[in-house]
Amino acid sequence: QVQLVESGGGLVQAGGSLSLSCAASGRTFSTNGMDWFRQAPGKEREFIAGINWSGTSTSYADSVKGRFTISRDHAKGTLSLQMNSLKPEDTAVYYCAASYGNSATMNSQNIQYWGKGTLVTVSS
Repeated sequence: QVQLVESGGGLVQAGGSLSLSCAASGRTFSTNGMDWFRQAPGKEREFIAGINWSGTSTSYADSVKGRFTISRDHAKGTLSLQMNSLKPEDTAVYYCAASYGNSATMNSQNIQYWGKGTLVTVSS
């Protein structure tokens, strides 16, 4: 069974940085596109960043472009999200996700595996 486990969430002041990590078990990490989604209370779950199976192509939501960086390490079996210049609007539960195919997806319906999420709180 494939499992995705996020870590690295916490409390940070606006303008600060956090790095999230997702540890993946099974072979899906090496062959599937990977994504980060987030969901704030009372809001829909939204795509924020994606990376293809080889790690050579990335995509970002406009709201985080230039501030967040997604990466993957096949040797370590981890997916990372470096978050800089954090804003209170970034406060949400962040979810690691693996798509059905080799490419990342912006559509949550195309996600094969979900992590349980890690909470990021940005204070003003």
